[in-house]
Amino acid sequence: MFLGIDLGTSGARLLLVDGAQRVIGAAEGACEVAHPHPGWSEQAPQDWVAAIRAALAQLKAAHPAEIAALQGIGFSGQMHGAVLLDAAGEVLRPCILWNDTRSHLEAAALDAMPVMREASANVVFPGFTAPKLAWLGTHEPEVFDRVATVLLPKDYLLFWMTGRRVTDMSDAAGTSWLDVAARRWSLTALEASGMRPGQMPDLVEGSEVVGTLRPDLAADLGLPAGVQVVAGGADNAVSACGVGALKAGQGFVSLGTSGVLLAARDDFGADPGSAVHSFCHAVPGRWYQMGVILAATDSLNWLSRITGRSPADLLGGLGALEAPGRVRFAPYLSGERTPHNDSAVRGGFAGLDIAHGPQDLARAVIEGVSFALRDCQQALMATGTALDQCLAIGGGTRSRYWVELLASVLNQPLDLPAKGEFGAALGAARLAICGVTGADPDTVMTRPGIGETVMPRPDLIPAYDDAYAAWRELYPSLRVLK
Repeated sequence: MFLGIDLGTSGARLLLVDGAQRVIGAAEGACEVAHPHPGWSEQAPQDWVAAIRAALAQLKAAHPAEIAALQGIGFSGQMHGAVLLDAAGEVLRPCILWNDTRSHLEAAALDAMPVMREASANVVFPGFTAPKLAWLGTHEPEVFDRVATVLLPKDYLLFWMTGRRVTDMSDAAGTSWLDVAARRWSLTALEASGMRPGQMPDLVEGSEVVGTLRPDLAADLGLPAGVQVVAGGADNAVSACGVGALKAGQGFVSLGTSGVLLAARDDFGADPGSAVHSFCHAVPGRWYQMGVILAATDSLNWLSRITGRSPADLLGGLGALEAPGRVRFAPYLSGERTPHNDSAVRGGFAGLDIAHGPQDLARAVIEGVSFALRDCQQALMATGTALDQCLAIGGGTRSRYWVELLASVLNQPLDLPAKGEFGAALGAARLAICGVTGADPDTVMTRPGIGETVMPRPDLIPAYDDAYAAWRELYPSLRVLK
């Protein structure tokens, strides 16, 4: 038996599978996010531990015999968060999360140093880890001076389980401190940002065994002795493992809270100026690139809150896909990453008429999110990255209208997986299987069965091309309103 643990912003999801990847059971534990000041987003690492304990108790109660046969645990984790440990391994302050924007000035200052992009092959985004530590050095120097190790969120769980301070290549790639091409810490980037190599955790590959579950913790959790803990990786990389996107040409588009267009690569490639993320994959010798927008279904959820109508209700009356509407929406509710790297820009509607109602706005919202993902597609293509096979995943794919719209905007066939497990928790379990058994990731991390392939609408592609060109004029207009 193998356990995959996916640590997200809202909590932890645990998936128990057997060696043939048959799902035995799943459970979840919730976490709260604190926002003590505007733009701040924090969590207490102990809350992650509590969430995992709660979910594990559910699995043990439902599947005691299978839990008793557990051999390995793997992880997926939210990226970029800064967990700060002192020399004794105590947490110094709440974790500063990926969606925290307090360090936007520090990010801009680091990004202005040519050495940072040269070393890490990526733009220094405000959500990355390095600017968080730069902010800490200025605003909480007494904490900064005590930092012995900086861990990513899932790496704190590895530390809790094994006592080792490690991170994997895919998570380290989102710190701005990793030489992504060489898969090692960049001494140049560390020095430029005021950090020391000794404050970095040891680097391992995502399918590597970190250690054995601490005997006292195994007894406390009611788990068998000798369970091996595998490093796992960053959430998007592990999601790619879950959907079998390991080779060049394979990838996915995710309509989740944020939006992601990810393409696997067999070699390293980067174009930092495009604001495309170029990161190490969670398996050895592989990389991936992705464009990220900060508010995908989050934009629709925002409209739902202010109209008092559910997302399903807002989209349910749209009927068959037709040419784009006259209302335009820029989904920059929390700023934007790809391609703008602009934490200060905010969203907006254009073309509103007194006759427009909630469903017109809903249509504009999902069109705007789809156009933003086309921005990501254009940025990926500019780096020479192509998608031959593209899965559509995430909560937004429950809307057939939205999937057909997105396929037409991207002019890209989109595969909808058949029902079943294929997300980050499965990817984490797959990494555990590879780490414990030594199996080849290419044989373990296969694509899910495809329930349907949604094709672009040839009759609507020209209209959406024109609408996209007009939509791109929104960003320059909104940018001057900052």
